[in-house]
Parts: sequence; C-alpha cells; structure tokens
Amino acid sequence: MADTSTAPTTVNPQVTDAITTTNVKVLGEAPAMAIGSLYQTISNSVAMAAANAVYAQQQANVTYQAASTIGVSKLINPTGG
Repeated sequence: MADTSTAPTTVNPQVTDAITTTNVKVLGEAPAMAIGSLYQTISNSVAMAAANAVYAQQQANVTYQAASTIGVSKLINPTGG
C-alpha cells in the first residue's frame, strides 16, 4: 500500500490546465447566460402584459354588450313592463 501520511508536493500540470480551462470557460459564458436569462424574463413579462390586456378588453366588451342590451330594451319598452 502507498504511504498516505504525506501529501503530494506537486500537482500534475495537466490537471491545473484542465481546471483553469474550465474556470475560464465558465467565466466567459457568464455574461451571455445572464443576458439570456434577462431576455427570457423580459419576454415573459411582455407576454403576461399582452395577456392581461386581452383579458381586460374581453371584460370591457362584456360590460359594453350588457349596457347596449339594457339601452336597447329601454328603447323598445320605455315603461319597463
């Protein structure tokens, strides 16, 4: 068995190079990932705003239709009876 009481004094340069390359890759991709996340958040917000506008318009149309119906019924039968 190997003696595990002493720690190695050197690290293989291939290991340090691989770790450095990975760290540089992650740091290089970070701004693009952040912008991508921001774009997704903005597009989701815009989509929700459009959906809310459609819903509000639909509800307004229901109200306008009810008001028109009441107005026409008053024109047809002004006494209400």
